[in-house]
Formats: sequence, C-alpha cells, structure tokens
Amino acid sequence: MIKFGIIRERKNPPDRRVVFSPNGITNVISSFPDAYFTVEKSNVRAFTDDEYRNQGHEIVDDLNDCEVLIGVKEIPTDALIPNKKYFFFSHTIKKQAYNRKLLKAVLDKNIELYDHETIVNEKGYRLIGFGRYAGIVGTYNGFRALGIRNGSFELPKAETLSNQKELIKQLKTVNLPAIKIVLTGNGKVGRGAREVLDEAGIRRVSVTEYLTQTFEEPVYVQIDVLEYNKRKDGQVLDVQDFFANPTEYASDFMRFARVSDLYIAGHFFGDGAPYIFTRQDAKSYDFRIKVVADISCDIDGPVASTIRSSTIAEPIYGYDPKAEKEVAYNQPNAITVMAVDNLPCELPKDASEGFGSMFLEYVIPAFFDNDKNGILERARMTKDGKLTPRYAYLQDYVEGKE
Repeated sequence: MIKFGIIRERKNPPDRRVVFSPNGITNVISSFPDAYFTVEKSNVRAFTDDEYRNQGHEIVDDLNDCEVLIGVKEIPTDALIPNKKYFFFSHTIKKQAYNRKLLKAVLDKNIELYDHETIVNEKGYRLIGFGRYAGIVGTYNGFRALGIRNGSFELPKAETLSNQKELIKQLKTVNLPAIKIVLTGNGKVGRGAREVLDEAGIRRVSVTEYLTQTFEEPVYVQIDVLEYNKRKDGQVLDVQDFFANPTEYASDFMRFARVSDLYIAGHFFGDGAPYIFTRQDAKSYDFRIKVVADISCDIDGPVASTIRSSTIAEPIYGYDPKAEKEVAYNQPNAITVMAVDNLPCELPKDASEGFGSMFLEYVIPAFFDNDKNGILERARMTKDGKLTPRYAYLQDYVEGKE
C-alpha cells in the first residue's frame, strides 16, 4: 500500500484548488485499491472537509505518516516535512530567484521533489496542468472586459459562478456586436479558449475569410505560429523550422490586428521567437484591437500592452500605446488589458476535477507499474539531497551563483 497525503495550501493569497477532489480520490482508489489517501484539514479548499468525509476519506491534522504528499502551489519551507516525496508547482525550473530558498530547503530536508511542470512524456510534452481552465476563464474575462470597456453589457466575475456551465450560461445572455476575435495558440490554453467561443455560439472562420470579409455576427479565427509569423527571407517552411530557427522569423500579426476588435492570447512564447506585436505596432493607425485578454501573461514581452499582470480583484487596466504607459481602462485611445496570472483559481472546483483526472491518468499508475513509462524518473528533480542529472543545471542557482 502507498499512502498519499493531500496538502493544505499555505501560500498567501490562498489558493482554493486541490489536486484531487473527493470524487477524484474515490476514482483513484477504485482503479488502484493499494492507494490510500488522507487529507490535511483545510478551511480554504473549494471542497470542504465534510465533502471528503462524506466519501469516506480521512481528514487529519498533519501528514507525517504519508509517503507521497500532493499539493498545488509552493510550500513554505518551514512546512516541508523531511524525507518525503512531494508534488507541487515549485516554480524553480526556470531559476526563479524568489524560490531559490525553497529548492535549497528541499535538498537540505532530503525531499524527493516532483514539479507538476516536469511531468512530461518521452518527447518532453507536459502531461498535466491547469492550462485548459486558464483558457476558459481568460476568454470569459475577455468578454467581460469588452462589456465593461464599452458599457454595453455586464457579466459577473467568474469567481462568483459555480462552474463552467454557469459561465457559458452567462455568456449566452449577452447580445454581442459583430466583432472579430483573433485567438493565438493551439495548446491546452488555446483549446480551452476555443471551447468557450464554440459553446457561446461564436462562429469560427478561416484565416482567408477573417482577413477579407465583413460579417453581421461575431466571428473568431484561431491561428498558429506560421499564420502570425513569417520567415524574413520569404521561404515558406514547416512549423519545425520555426521552432528550430525562431530568430529567422518576424511577426506577421499586424494583418490580423488591422481587422480585429478582441485579441485572446493563449500561445506559448519560446526563447528567440519574435514578439507578436510591439509597442511600435500598437501605435500604428492600422492597429484596431481595443481589448486584449492576455492569458499567457508574459510581462513586457510578446504582447506589448501587457505591462503588468492584473488580479482577480482588479482584472483590467488600460494601456496607452502612444504614451506607452498605464491609463484608465476606458480612455478612448487605450487598449483595455485583462492579464490575470492565476485564472484557474476563479473556477477552483472545475479546475481541480480536471487536474485530478490528468494526475490519475498519467502519474498514479507509475507508482504501481514500476514506472514503466519513465514518468517519475523524468519528473524527479531531487533525490538523496542532490539534484538529479536531468536538473543538474540548477546547481549554480541553488548555490546563489546565478
């Protein structure tokens, strides 16, 4: 038997998500009878302690007798229990300075750390994450920002709604004008965004239709990297060339910016890739976009109007492209920006259920099949007080040399 523990989230502000809901734990035990779960007492989770108890799951004050501890966000160093296996988002794999002490504490306490971001398949593609729900909530928030900016309709905050169905129900009450919406990204975030657009009844059109036609209804186009980037030498090659040689490309997004009203940014931005639109682009007379829902939220990066992240409490701000500074979101010349960086927290129950399903599919089996697919081996960042070879590049970071 393997004893798993569900951690109480301790980061502030509180995160209401959890890796496994009460139903999620029940599903794991149904598939793997040798898995046993205890749940640390919490008053912040989207699911109450009683909801776990009602499904027969044990609520405890501490998780000292568990072998594998599973959480969502970073854990304060003084709450880390030595000699355990931990799963959580450590935000250290990119050498984030603010979490260096956390990784050092993990090593000092002889913890085996498995970051959710490091759970990948043989080709290196991430297997689990909250991306879909970031796309869902971010797209809804984009429409909410549009209504607020124009004073044309009101939508309640996503965090006040119980689930995705309620969110879609609210969107369907809105009579949208004949706007054009451009969506970048085809990954989990992009698919989540498309899900909302489709369920809201907004018609998807081709790139050619989008760029050349006018419509009497709202429409959207979903574009991938070769549709908003082009090689500087004019060659037309495949997408692998873009990923292999990103510096050989320049943005071609302005052809969409000229005809779009709302931009939903759900792409992954890789090192060396061209910015999607620059501050100079945004100053152009041809730049028509008035609302940007930046789900990817790279600050001062590929989406020039995203000069800071925003919060669930205050989700929108304005960007004046001429002055290159923040202004009121409803100023006539402003681009209204929604750049909340923790969007899935607004639908914590749905996000938790979805995350748990992926964790059950890809991670839990590895504990019972001798890790035959190498999931745990690839994800294990630390062991025996040292970085594993795959993550040895973090040594200087741990020692404070970077």
